[in-house]
Amino acid sequence: MKKMSVLREMSNEELLNRLSELRKELFLQRYKLSTGGTGGEKTHLRREIRREIARILTVLRERGITR
Repeated sequence: MKKMSVLREMSNEELLNRLSELRKELFLQRYKLSTGGTGGEKTHLRREIRREIARILTVLRERGITR
């Protein structure tokens, strides 16, 4: 999980790449949960991923970049 100051220092391309990676990771976490995999173990990861996605989207919106 990255802080806002670190995210603000990243380039737009880096942010978009990180956003893509996080969305894939969130999908995999949800898939594992739905198929009966690590359901009870790492539930905190989904929350952290969602929050980092929100932070990245906030920085992109501040810069006027919509996706």
